[in-house]
Amino acid sequence: MSVVFESIIKIDDNGQWFIELKDTGDGRVAFCLNLDEYSQKVEDFGSDYGGHIDEVRWSKDANVPPHVMDEIRLEMAAHQAEIEKKKGESLTN
Repeated sequence: MSVVFESIIKIDDNGQWFIELKDTGDGRVAFCLNLDEYSQKVEDFGSDYGGHIDEVRWSKDANVPPHVMDEIRLEMAAHQAEIEKKKGESLTN
């Protein structure tokens, strides 16, 4: 069985972004208000599979503006750099 998560960037009624994380295997859904929360939920969901995740499918709702995507990309890059620093190795190799 493949472990596939879906991550959908959305905008709430107040104009704030969040990420809807869905485990396609069992249907669990989490709503993450920031990348720290998202990272923790991915780890929590993934622990049920021994930490092995085959794929994370990313998408966004049509109403998500480009500046929000830029903000998320910058935060993700900073988050990745922090993880790499702690681990002492690159996540992309």
